[in-house]
Amino acid sequence: MHHAAIPSYLSADHLGPWETYLSQIEAVAPYIDAPLRPWIETLRRPKRILVVDVPIRMDNGEIAHYEGYRVQHNVSRGPGKGGVRFHPDVTLSEVMALSAWMTIKNAVVNVPYGGAKGGIRVDPKPMSQAELERLTRRYTSEINILLGPDKDIPAPDVNTNEQVMAWMMDTYSMNQGRTATGVVTGKPISLGGSLGRHDATGRGVFVTARAAAEKIGLPITGARIAVQGFGNVGEAAARIFHDAGAKLVAIQDVAGTIHNPAGFDPYQLRKHLAEGGKLGDFPGASEIAPADFWALECEILVPAAVEGQITAANAPRIRAKMVVEGANGPTTPEADDILHDRKVLVVPDVLANAGGVTVSYFEWVQDFSSFFWTEAEINSRLERIMTEAFAAVWHIAQERELSLRTAAFVVACKRVLEARAVRGLYP
Repeated sequence: MHHAAIPSYLSADHLGPWETYLSQIEAVAPYIDAPLRPWIETLRRPKRILVVDVPIRMDNGEIAHYEGYRVQHNVSRGPGKGGVRFHPDVTLSEVMALSAWMTIKNAVVNVPYGGAKGGIRVDPKPMSQAELERLTRRYTSEINILLGPDKDIPAPDVNTNEQVMAWMMDTYSMNQGRTATGVVTGKPISLGGSLGRHDATGRGVFVTARAAAEKIGLPITGARIAVQGFGNVGEAAARIFHDAGAKLVAIQDVAGTIHNPAGFDPYQLRKHLAEGGKLGDFPGASEIAPADFWALECEILVPAAVEGQITAANAPRIRAKMVVEGANGPTTPEADDILHDRKVLVVPDVLANAGGVTVSYFEWVQDFSSFFWTEAEINSRLERIMTEAFAAVWHIAQERELSLRTAAFVVACKRVLEARAVRGLYP
């Protein structure tokens, strides 16, 4: 059945991240209640895909063209919501998969959004700030027909940040002839951004890890944590774990891998990197071979970089009791099975990293009402939503003897398909 769902514009023998998503839908299909089954095919097809050419004038006067995407996977439960990434490896398959995971993620935490995602195939690193601004504004203009506070609301993702969101908001607003703060989230505070948004994804990773640790009788105080990725998610998660009394024993990023079995201070590491230091010469830890990262002794492993990091090759070496996915799709389906057989608890991305979209939802609500909450209010609301979502997923997992990932998909797909079924087909 699902082979018919492979679209003509993807290559069937090289489906990329979309294949991972399809296999997750396969796994959940048997657990979907009979009345909703006729609608499951909806999940295997993105509702809307826009591929755009993004031409910009470079600082040297030349005109460069980049490939841009915006995919709305499902909008049955509300407007599209999802990040925008600038990365040379962005592909349509990747953006499709990320948009589909957003559909699931929004439904798991029960925020009233559908899943969307965007991206540009570009290496932003060598670009000047002016080129980056022109790239962002041109891309926003090209996908403008899909955007709107009640249609599709972008957010930051890999290699995009508050400044990129400010440019997107301004470009959209200029075209509307009015300031529309709610069209993107993850904005600077001065433009209607939300307190607590910067650390939200990392905080959500911590909150779900703590809830899972409680279930398996693992104290967070003194627990050894290894984090892959020291960007927005990894850095915030490392800090919040550290503040809770856990021991950060390793960090890996593209620059290398550092390890200290006695633990080190993420605040010091952040300062070291901000002052232009390299990861490898951080005095609080020693450099090790990147491949050795996976075999380190630790209680909690947090992959918070990019997809496809935990594979059939390294999964057998993992010694953690728990893997908490800060990144999207960091574990391949084969690795998932290996970890499951080895009794390593995997807290899936669609639950663990949903703190970002939860606080994005708070930001959007605040923008609509032009009334803003305190950081303490935001963090406590985030904790409540994430803790309730975790409890619901854990319950289904125990009741039906499923992995947390399949259980999260059961909860989410039920919500999406119920909305789809009750809305029916128009016309």
